[in-house]
Amino acid sequence: MEYTMDVFFRQTWIDKRLKYDGPIEILRLNNMMVTKVWTPDTFFRNGKKSVSHNMTAPNKLFRIMRNGTILYTMRLTISAECPMRLVDFPMDDAYPKSEMIYTWTKGPEKSVEVPKESSSLVQYDLIGQTVSSETIKSITGEYIVMTVYFHLRRKMGYFMIQTYIPCIM
Repeated sequence: MEYTMDVFFRQTWIDKRLKYDGPIEILRLNNMMVTKVWTPDTFFRNGKKSVSHNMTAPNKLFRIMRNGTILYTMRLTISAECPMRLVDFPMDDAYPKSEMIYTWTKGPEKSVEVPKESSSLVQYDLIGQTVSSETIKSITGEYIVMTVYFHLRRKMGYFMIQTYIPCIM
């Protein structure tokens, strides 16, 4: 299955080299300054195509706090794929994954928010999501893999109208 999602992707990290003293608590910088500082090499492992939004102006936010904490937010549209088990088609469920190398800042239960009005899938209902975290060891080091499981249920009405009824005719 292939799907597309529009997300506001927020990253926060601490770079002690950027600590500062002064009257301004948060430096609200132009997003062009992002190229001047180190940023994590973030990728979506199951992504086929990712687009950063740039209409009228880049949809990015860049902030540095006094203690060196950096907040970098951007709007992305990600096209990704998910292998599916079609044994019970069309009454099956699917479990797409989006994987990141990060920590959940609000805790696992609250870090991924999907408002009902913003999740619209023609063929599926989003029935929930769960997250997990594990450490992977490789020859290049240890990596924390954060995973979001989106739980989907196939909409029977859609498949009745699109598949079964046309086959009967």
